[in-house]
Amino acid sequence: MTLSLLLVGSGKMGQAMLGGWIENKIDPANIIVVDPDLKNLKVASELGCRGIRAASEIPGDFEPDVVVLAVKPQIISDVLPTFRAFAEKGSLVVSIAAGTRIATFEATFGETAAVIRAMPNTPAAVHQGMIVCCPNENVSEAQRAHCDRLMQAIGSVAWIDDEALMDAVTGLSGSGPAYVFYMIEAMTAAGVKAGLPEPLAVQLAQETVAGAGALARQSGETAAQLRKNVTSPNGTTAAGLEILMNEKSGLAPLLEKTVAAATARSKELG
Repeated sequence: MTLSLLLVGSGKMGQAMLGGWIENKIDPANIIVVDPDLKNLKVASELGCRGIRAASEIPGDFEPDVVVLAVKPQIISDVLPTFRAFAEKGSLVVSIAAGTRIATFEATFGETAAVIRAMPNTPAAVHQGMIVCCPNENVSEAQRAHCDRLMQAIGSVAWIDDEALMDAVTGLSGSGPAYVFYMIEAMTAAGVKAGLPEPLAVQLAQETVAGAGALARQSGETAAQLRKNVTSPNGTTAAGLEILMNEKSGLAPLLEKTVAAATARSKELG
């Protein structure tokens, strides 16, 4: 199926999407990228896309099937009016701007605009992202399939109908990779403090997190059961978990506060 795309913003996430799309047989000749940054445009051009610095350079006869908005939420309100004409002509609008509500797009593009709000995370850079999508009532089945195709190129896709859940999605999954990266930092530091050479501690932390994640995803067992499987009574893992699973100071209450804080910030951005 031939798709014509307009990508607005080509930073790290935009470039991750571009790479995934092209690997999944979307013709780069049918993709126009708008970005004021010449370095970002250079990447787009090297992939075979047409890169332009401003919307005024978009050919008058270009009618994209999908407009993907990959700009920061802090500036999206300034960007939206520029692309109203595409939504009015029937282009699907997909936004990955954290916290920006569907109502914001409908207010600019009109109540008949087809809009999907999507929340990817940074593992999309290696095509192992998690993307949650929420459509408005104007999105057709064909347009939903277009979005599925685009987002599956960079990871796993889930759909929700209740937009109110997107703030929690952002707090858990959108921001979640940073929590895991910090865990790797902390595990590395703890290993060094326990006497390991830093390069070995880094390798152990990275591979342990990556391997455990792969096992959790591929195993048919729950994370709780996998934890129990590796925990021998009165063993080393049990000693470590006694600290980590403390009801007051352990990981669970800390992550609850962490996700709640990120969720609250997502609501503020909206």
